[in-house]
Amino acid sequence: MVPLSFCPGPWALERTRMTGDVSSFQMAHAQEVDRILAKLFIWQAYDQTVKADLFSTGLETSTGICLVDPISLGLTALLDLEAQGKIARIFVTNANHTRAARQFAATFRVPVFANATLRGDIDLADVTGVRDGEAFSGELTGIAIEGGPAGEMALHFADDGGSMILGDALINFEPHGFGLLPVKYCLDFKLMRQSLKKLLSFPFERMFFAHGTPILSDAHAGLEHLLAKSS
Repeated sequence: MVPLSFCPGPWALERTRMTGDVSSFQMAHAQEVDRILAKLFIWQAYDQTVKADLFSTGLETSTGICLVDPISLGLTALLDLEAQGKIARIFVTNANHTRAARQFAATFRVPVFANATLRGDIDLADVTGVRDGEAFSGELTGIAIEGGPAGEMALHFADDGGSMILGDALINFEPHGFGLLPVKYCLDFKLMRQSLKKLLSFPFERMFFAHGTPILSDAHAGLEHLLAKSS
């Protein structure tokens, strides 16, 4: 088996695909929305182009639902999403994850938010920038993860013990399990590892990923252990 550090991972292939002709690929469509908590739901689909499962997260805040790294939904699933409540914002966790963000923004007439460092990016030039530590609705906080892929950020959702939503800096899929993004896909791996320590200042029980199975308990302790052993 090829070592993880030399695999062309989904975090790289998503970016390669998105910089090409949009008509040349078929974006993955999820067929159902799965509620994980009273105010949190996810949807996922296998993308043949990047050969990986893509995950998206929905968070119900006091000002409406925030969608994180949304992929396309089939009609029934889209109607199910609309039934959850008013869509208020869309978040993109790094330059690789524009996915279906613009389609959702146009459909629901809501703004797209991304790390403020991406304001000049060709795919995200007109988004609203998120500063490190910026809070939304009192329940949601943006956290810049320097050194990962361009514009990497996490989102902390305070509801029900806390959840952390990641882009690519942390991954959790077989056969590799929970770990750091491989060095070759980082702008500065050591800086990313150091920056991830900021997450530990927030309380959270769960962790959700753009690529990988959610961790639904003891996620804070798991991250603390991961960072300690990788130092």
